[in-house]
Amino acid sequence: MQNTQHRHQYNGYSISPSAHRLPDGWFAANLLLVRTGALDTAPVAYNFYALDYFDNETQALGHATTWARDWVDNRG
Repeated sequence: MQNTQHRHQYNGYSISPSAHRLPDGWFAANLLLVRTGALDTAPVAYNFYALDYFDNETQALGHATTWARDWVDNRG
């Protein structure tokens, strides 16, 4: 199961963290970032998989969200 219901905007990016439950019970923290630029440029998407592994979905989503904000602040 993958949770993708936590989308929000941050400094020009759409941040979509998700938690994917693995067969061993761990949750992988995944992330989709989409930057929308000016009207004449196409959106740019960045996918990050298995940023880290967690005991529960809430921890995985929180980590992916924090990781996304750090990435945008440092590279976006």
